[in-house]
Amino acid sequence: MRSLVIGLGRSGAHLHLPVLLRLRRTAPGLITDGPIIGCDPAGPGTAELTWTATVEQAARLLDPGHTVAHVCTPPATRVRILTELAACGFRNIVVEKPLAVDEDDLAEILRLRQHHGLRLAVVAPWLASTLTRRLVRLVRGGRLGPLRSLSVVQSKPRFRRSLAAACHPTAFDVELPHSVGVALYLAGGAEVTAASCTDLVLDGRRAPHMGGAEVRLRHATGVDTRLRSDLAAPVRERRVTLRFEQGTATGHYAIGADDDHAQLAVSTGGGFEHAVLPDDSLGTFLLDAYRGFAEPGDVRPADLELAAEVVRVLTAAKSHAGVERLATAGRTEHGVR
Repeated sequence: MRSLVIGLGRSGAHLHLPVLLRLRRTAPGLITDGPIIGCDPAGPGTAELTWTATVEQAARLLDPGHTVAHVCTPPATRVRILTELAACGFRNIVVEKPLAVDEDDLAEILRLRQHHGLRLAVVAPWLASTLTRRLVRLVRGGRLGPLRSLSVVQSKPRFRRSLAAACHPTAFDVELPHSVGVALYLAGGAEVTAASCTDLVLDGRRAPHMGGAEVRLRHATGVDTRLRSDLAAPVRERRVTLRFEQGTATGHYAIGADDDHAQLAVSTGGGFEHAVLPDDSLGTFLLDAYRGFAEPGDVRPADLELAAEVVRVLTAAKSHAGVERLATAGRTEHGVR
């Protein structure tokens, strides 16, 4: 398989591209040697990346039927980019999270998938994480009794990117797709009971609805969930806490590409356990996706259903917070960064 990375901003150039170059070494034969094709109106080429300005230009350098296209553009551009890819014959597509910014875009994407036979893998590294697999074992194994509540805190300073460009409509679209997906995966379907969103303010400048967001869920299983994302925090943290009837599990997802390790601490009435877990979650996700694309048939349809449910939950959260009207921002923009 060849690789096409659309959008050479942080996600495409600094996350997907390095992982693809590493996978070519560690999984030989899965990703074809030679320069990866990048597509971005403002993106320069390098020794490892051949630059193109449009999807149509990229298609002339590739065999679309034997290429995996990575859509790393802002969320509001999903429908436009997927439409262009389908028109050029691309079918194997990795889509950055979230899959869509609202249910209207989601419905159009699912229609495109059905009409053109698109094989979509929505980026969900936390679902591929070693830490999440450990948490699943705790939830389903019953050693700590029933799960009662779940909380996730996602903190990081994001002043420069949020103030420089409107790549995401709201803070709901930045970090929360990770935690909503994990919450639904661990505790089942849920309804939004409350949600809020704040502005990001620095030196008199304001990025509306980009300071942070919070979502509260009530799962059909009876579990209560609280998810918080703070994009003005002084520190980086990705902490998940599961409270069971007979103990508590606290996990920390890797906070950056510079150290791919997670940690898990389990406290019970009778003791304490702590583990450091190697956790190349994005690499694991992309490796599984490419293996799926190499085989006939759909690619992990249950994961696509979960990604669609994440969009529905976040759309409901935006409605609770009164910011759902912002979902249309950026749909007419022509840039792919």
